[in-house]
Amino acid sequence: MMHRFLAIGLTAAVVAAAGIVDASPSYAAACGSGYVGLTFDDGPTGNTPALLNALKQNNLRATMFNEGRFAAADPAGVRAEVTAGMWIGNHSYTHPHLTQSSKAQIDTEISRTQQAIANAGGGTPKLFRPPFGSSNSTVRSVEAKYGLREIIWDISAGDWSGVSVDRIVQANGKLTNGQIILMHDGPPNTVTALPRIAQVLAGHGLCAGMISPQTGRAVAPS
Repeated sequence: MMHRFLAIGLTAAVVAAAGIVDASPSYAAACGSGYVGLTFDDGPTGNTPALLNALKQNNLRATMFNEGRFAAADPAGVRAEVTAGMWIGNHSYTHPHLTQSSKAQIDTEISRTQQAIANAGGGTPKLFRPPFGSSNSTVRSVEAKYGLREIIWDISAGDWSGVSVDRIVQANGKLTNGQIILMHDGPPNTVTALPRIAQVLAGHGLCAGMISPQTGRAVAPS
């Protein structure tokens, strides 16, 4: 029995020394430190297949805040997100400044997106992210009409502005239990950063979870 334990210990040491544990996409943290919410805005885009592939390869799940116009134009992209195990949220139809819009315009932006995502096979979203993170009581009243929970973010990766892969990884490294990070569907550097993001989260004992419609915080997937 002692020889068996020694063999297991040696094998683990060799694997760790070789860097296989960190490099393997199948390496899963114990989630001892909790869950965080990875979110990607503005899809689906032409970059969505690469993004989904990178997420799957690194055992990460995320919430995709889709724009209604893109969901309507690319229903296959929405279905691919669902098939990959992602959650779908509403990010308005045309990405306007909703706080500068009338209540009727806000209603149209939200309702059309709910319908576009449902028609594409993405289900009926329960989460809403206002464009630019800009909201007010009027926006929230329309969200409530459609049973939506407003989701902003705790940390922005800044990937929309073309920041480096290192900056995107560092931003994810600041996440703590329950927190949510803003990223985007389109930037190539975001896709490139995902393997390292997975390693950083695992190193912190964090797992990528779902966002609770009840609390608006990241929790274990149900």
